[in-house]
Amino acid sequence: MQLPVQITYRGLEASAAVDADIRAKAAKLDQYYDHIMSCRVMVEVPHHHSRQGNTYHVRVDVKVPDQELVASRDTAKYDSHEDLYVAIRDAFAAVQRQLEDYARHRRGDVKTHEVPGHGSVVRLDPEKGYGIIADGAGRELYFHRNSVLDNAFTKLAIGSEVRFAEETGDRGPQASSVRLVGKHHLQTA
Repeated sequence: MQLPVQITYRGLEASAAVDADIRAKAAKLDQYYDHIMSCRVMVEVPHHHSRQGNTYHVRVDVKVPDQELVASRDTAKYDSHEDLYVAIRDAFAAVQRQLEDYARHRRGDVKTHEVPGHGSVVRLDPEKGYGIIADGAGRELYFHRNSVLDNAFTKLAIGSEVRFAEETGDRGPQASSVRLVGKHHLQTA
């Protein structure tokens, strides 16, 4: 972290033990992203006249290049924050998740979803419970009755349009999660 952690208290006295806990949690944030510019933490006891006992509001504000990440744990949503250390833990856990997402985005690690295969049934053996799908690349993939979704194996016919996921079987590539596509079965994966 480039700047020291700033801790502000509102409605309660500063505490060396709380300061140490916050500084330790802030130091751990560098594990998730090592270019943190600053970290500000605000701990307050909001005024709730109808409640007995103190509840705590903790806000963690982390500045990183091009962005500011803010995690706030409000007492109205979390009754467990009658314990200051629980409120601090939860606020830092929330900012940690944001920091992990930010770091993944900066590295270019973006989740991609595989596009399901598309083809048509070219062979079907209802007695033995299997069939063959020809995909757009001219390959033929085996599929079993149990691989057809929505119990639609009996609705398949030669030429039926299907979507599927490809996997490697004992004898090479095969189709799984076979989904019938048609006028009344149009479903995208």
